[in-house]
Amino acid sequence: MKYRQFSRTCSVDASGPELFAWHARPGAFQRLLPPWESAEIIEQKGTIRDGDKLVLQMKVGPLKQRWVAEHVDYIEGHQFADKQTSGPFAHWEHFHQIQAAGPESSKLTDRIEYALPLGAVTQPLLNGSVQRRLSRMFAYRHRVTQDDLAAHHRYIGRAPLRVLVTGSGGLIGSSLIPMLTTGGHTVARMTRTQSKRGGIRWDPDAGEIDPSALEGFDAVVHLAGENIAGGRWNEERKRRILESRTKGTSLLAGALAKLKNPPKVFACASAIGFYGNRGDETLDERSPAGEGYLADVCKQWEAAAEPARAAGIRTVNMRFGIVLGMGGGALAKMLTPFKLGAGGNLGSGKQWMSWVALDDAVGAIHHALFNEALTGPMNVVAPTPVTNAEFTKTLGRVVARPTIFPMPAFAARLALGEMADALLLASTRVLPQALQLTDYRFRFPTLEEALRHLLGRMKNI
Repeated sequence: MKYRQFSRTCSVDASGPELFAWHARPGAFQRLLPPWESAEIIEQKGTIRDGDKLVLQMKVGPLKQRWVAEHVDYIEGHQFADKQTSGPFAHWEHFHQIQAAGPESSKLTDRIEYALPLGAVTQPLLNGSVQRRLSRMFAYRHRVTQDDLAAHHRYIGRAPLRVLVTGSGGLIGSSLIPMLTTGGHTVARMTRTQSKRGGIRWDPDAGEIDPSALEGFDAVVHLAGENIAGGRWNEERKRRILESRTKGTSLLAGALAKLKNPPKVFACASAIGFYGNRGDETLDERSPAGEGYLADVCKQWEAAAEPARAAGIRTVNMRFGIVLGMGGGALAKMLTPFKLGAGGNLGSGKQWMSWVALDDAVGAIHHALFNEALTGPMNVVAPTPVTNAEFTKTLGRVVARPTIFPMPAFAARLALGEMADALLLASTRVLPQALQLTDYRFRFPTLEEALRHLLGRMKNI
């Protein structure tokens, strides 16, 4: 059988041993899986050593199929490979080769040998499509590898952290954990139910938490809270949104404050809703709170973390903007109508949107854990906010669709009620001053670059 070939090489600003160790740690595959690929990890045994196994469930056209890969050809520090034992290809073997290029630089080459099913019948028809798909995939994978290694390398020499995370199953938490573990940090999850993966159980509604289980962590990242866009607002839902943030934060901050060995840092989620609807006003962490329901929620949310701060724990209130990721949130909801050519401005289109790419949301948290200069409010937004009209035009350009179907303000209010004014029509123009003053290096400072990365629509591929 004649095999087709695909190969791509990238340079990484980290040593060969660092690059190899990153791949060998838990979470590497999760970091490398492109968000547009319909694939889910069903089973994972080990990491990259010979005999380790990975089972995926993925979509091949309209059908679901399992892909089983076994690792082979492991050479410590230099090479590992995965070979399909069951899946959509007649043959698939993927070699990862790492070569030192200097004391703090290395090269990663991904080389694939494959054969399509039905051989001579499908090869001429499908090979071009497969090559394009692989080019998109490895452009994404290599960008993540380069960016993650650069972030970890910045704090090389610092002791690995033991980190506790709440909200680990959400959009941000599910990306944060593999980013931390591939950097050599140990992560424990704090959940409301007893997880098969272990972790620490708590119940904020009942005020239940085991303080002894919190001893020994270097950092706590608190991301848990009711989804504010999970349904039309009414008084009961608004109460749940508020209490899911204040009760959990107060319970956790209070418990941390009483520990014999408290963490050095408590990174607690908040939101740029703190600033309210402010028109064209440029806002940073020094700006006062705004008015309205979300501003009130954020003020109480941040106040609930005060016991930790008062106890001497460095406390960072992470005010997240619109987080752009494919696993949930605003972009996932927008994408279908935009791909169908039904996208358009919301209301006047003049309202400001302060956004951040998911990898920068995760990168900012990692930065906050290590950078002692960060304390108090920290805006987690890109340095280039855009108007809704600019956002609409950019997303339409990236997905190559027209954006000629606006949603008037009255229609948004009719569909979503109060939530429309707070989430879709409010104008909040926020800058990440705290991150910039501490030299955080944004992976995606511009909207188009972020969207192309997330959707696999990179140029020149």
